Amino acid sequence: MTALLPKSLGAEADTVSPRNILFIGGTGVISAAAAERVVALGHRLTILNRGQSAGRPVPDGAEVLHADIRDAEAVRGVLQGKEYDAVADFISFTPDHARVGLELFRGRTGQYVFISSASAYQKPPTTLPIRESTPLKNPFWKYSQDKIACEELLFGAYRDFDFPLTVVRPSHTYDRTKIAMVGGWTDIHRMRAGKPIMVHGDGTSLWTLTHSRDFAKAFVGLLGRPQAVGGSYTITSDEFLPWNQIYRLFARAAGVEEPELFHVSSDTIARHSPELGPNLLGDRSHSVVFDNSKIKALVPDYRATIPFADGAREIVEWHDNHPELQVVSGDYMELSDRLFDWSRR
Repeated sequence: MTALLPKSLGAEADTVSPRNILFIGGTGVISAAAAERVVALGHRLTILNRGQSAGRPVPDGAEVLHADIRDAEAVRGVLQGKEYDAVADFISFTPDHARVGLELFRGRTGQYVFISSASAYQKPPTTLPIRESTPLKNPFWKYSQDKIACEELLFGAYRDFDFPLTVVRPSHTYDRTKIAMVGGWTDIHRMRAGKPIMVHGDGTSLWTLTHSRDFAKAFVGLLGRPQAVGGSYTITSDEFLPWNQIYRLFARAAGVEEPELFHVSSDTIARHSPELGPNLLGDRSHSVVFDNSKIKALVPDYRATIPFADGAREIVEWHDNHPELQVVSGDYMELSDRLFDWSRR
């Protein structure tokens, strides 16, 4: 492993020794943006994945190793003799996944970055803003509970034998392919058709949306930083918006002057749609405002600069240019119509 340097990676103008970085995953919303930034800053990037995702291309200059991270022996084979300054694990979701990562990378890296989730923070939060000191507790959503269990396992390894752990907790991070509204493209379709749009709760709870390119600035700044080992870091935008405003920004981007919004409690939606319930009750129905002072102290150049008004236009334009992605869900259409009728009784 090369020396870990305590200098910021926050700006392209920085001159640092290239670091040897491994991404497990690398083609998701946050990992693809981070991969592009790693390469742009001149670091050596290796991406380990199954080679089955074509949605977001691997950046030029990155090495690609094909293996299924769930197949530990196959991974050991492709990683034989290799060591890294930092390993970022984007695709561990359960304690069993985290345990495999621990076994594979103990002694092989100077830093192991586990991507957790800000949904792991206490729900409902008792105080705002949410900080890294906010308790981890989510009684509603198994996804969040599993992320908490992963953190407990890995922090135990850090305490017991100095496993070089850093935990990152993103909240709702998006790129041009991801529509933040519950109904996805179906809600855009309904807006343009003049149909009423369902918003959970009363639409006034606050939500934080972070563009993946902004997230990448802070995330890559953590890689290879010895000060980050043993710590956890929230990475989000400082902009927060009520859900009513988020829906209206999408409507404006879609060319709809004033959408007809109607409101249904998250509990009611969850009763009618078990598929949507855990995410609503365990995350979206609660106001989330984050304090990013800890990540900014370590990566001083970090500042989220993409307002969601611009992000919404980018998302709608992308989908308008890719009609094959304009998926209208018959189930969500039916649910919206049914709960609209129910709300008017």
